[in-house]
This record gives sequence, structure tokens and C-alpha cells, in this order.
Amino acid sequence: MLTLPYNGLLLDRAGARRPDAAWVETVRAAPGSRVLAFWRDGCLVAGGVPVSAVVDDRDAVFLGLDGSAGSDAGVFAVDLSDLDEAAAVPRAGADAVVDVRRLFPTLGEAEAAVLAYARGMLHWHRNQRYCGACGARTSVRHAGHQLVCTGCGKLLFPRIEPAVIMLVVSPDGHRALLGRHRGAAADAYSTLAGFVEIGESLEGAVRRELAEEAGVAVSSVSYQASQAWPFPSGLMVGFRAVAVSEEVAVDQDELLEARWFTREELAELIDRHRAAGTDRRDSIETHLVQTWLAER
Repeated sequence: MLTLPYNGLLLDRAGARRPDAAWVETVRAAPGSRVLAFWRDGCLVAGGVPVSAVVDDRDAVFLGLDGSAGSDAGVFAVDLSDLDEAAAVPRAGADAVVDVRRLFPTLGEAEAAVLAYARGMLHWHRNQRYCGACGARTSVRHAGHQLVCTGCGKLLFPRIEPAVIMLVVSPDGHRALLGRHRGAAADAYSTLAGFVEIGESLEGAVRRELAEEAGVAVSSVSYQASQAWPFPSGLMVGFRAVAVSEEVAVDQDELLEARWFTREELAELIDRHRAAGTDRRDSIETHLVQTWLAER
């Protein structure tokens, strides 16, 4: 079965036991448990490998039980963003701060999922220190999976921002539409994507984004796959859409250009980016494109 990047989490989230603070502390002290350290969304590493930090004085978010390290072992994440980078790195026993996506080529499926999960949770904590209703400080509960406002008592939970990403194919199915976004290199074409708005279905978001950015109307929209995307808090939902015609009218705002590619042209584009080291194979975009290419 296909596992998309960042979807391969093997941890037991142990949701029913997270409210038990004593149990969580027992897991943290168990042999084999580890604490992943982050600084401003970057993973702290030593020799290119994520460190297991000893920072007992810090609040840590419980990610889950790690059966491969023992039945009582767990994985936690801690944020050192309140320190300067020069202080955070040695504090965690690391030698550098590296973005998770840069680490991806060296990671296994399960570890990539753990690091992305940790990054997303810590990002939420750092950006939810205050209540949006009354402005008071928030306090941590349930091992980091719930915050409560110290003023009005409002409960806050981690939020996911769903986005659609779609490969648009021509009416005859022989060509695919890719766009070049503002700020992208001259040869940097990608599938189109956008956030889902309130009161909108996923399929509706696909149709709206394509019409707004590329001026393309589609006759059908079909679900392909979804991907955890905690950069910082997304869920990417992938679709295949069939265009009514090959007419395009880009908005010249987010999108500067849109082109139809044959399978041969698209394969050549991928090879060029792979040779230059500019391809990003950790995105669901790769799955959408490669699935279509395989249908030749």
C-alpha cells in the first residue's frame, strides 16, 4: 500500500491517557523515551541526525508511545524558541538547526512523520500562547494536546488548515496543466493548490481555485489521496480534475503563467529538476503527477 511522505506515523497517540499527568511523566522517564528538540520550526540535529535532548525543566508535548523502543517508551517534543539560536543549539546537545523538509531525504517514513507531527504541534503552541477571545494567557493540558485560557476558560485544540492540490488534465486526458507562481524560477512549474474557505466543500475549493488563478473550468473532480502537511498546520487533499477546454487565463497575481504539458514534456521537466537537485519529492504533488504519467 502506498504511504505518502509524512503519512507513515507508527506511534500510538494514546489519546485516552494523555490527561493523566502522572502517567505521562512515567512515560517520559522510561528507558528508550526521547525528546525531540526544535527551535523556531527547525529541528535540532547533531551530525545531521535529530537529537534526543535532555531538557527536563521544559514543558514537552507528548507525541505518542513508541513500540519499537519498548512498550513504556514515548516520544516527546520540546520548543527552545525562547532562547537565542546560539544558546538553543548547545542546550539540546546539537550542532545545527535544520528544516524538516531538508532532512526528508535521509529519513525513513516513520521518522519523517514523527518530525513533521512534532513541528506542527510546537508551531501551534508557539502561536497560541494567548486566547483569541479575551487575550489572557493559555495553560497547557492533556500533555500538550489541549490549551485552556486562564481568563475565560475557553478550551483550545490543535487546528488543521485543509488545502486542496490538484492535477488538471485536458479533456482528452493527454495533457496536464501546471502553473508558475509569482517568485518562482523560470522553469519552476507545479500543480495548482489553495486553501479551503469557510462554507466550501473540497470539490468546490478545487473548482474555485482553478477558476480564480488559471481561468479554467472543469467538468469533473475526483479525489486521489491526502497528505499530512504540518508546514505549519496543513492537510493536503489531492484531486484529479478534467478541464472543459484548454483555454487558460491566469490572474497575474498568484499565478504568472500556466502551460499544458504532454507526458513526455512533463517527464523531461521532472528529469531536469532532479538533475539540478531542485525537485521536492516529499509533496503529494509527486504522487498526483507520477500517477498520471504511469497511465500512458
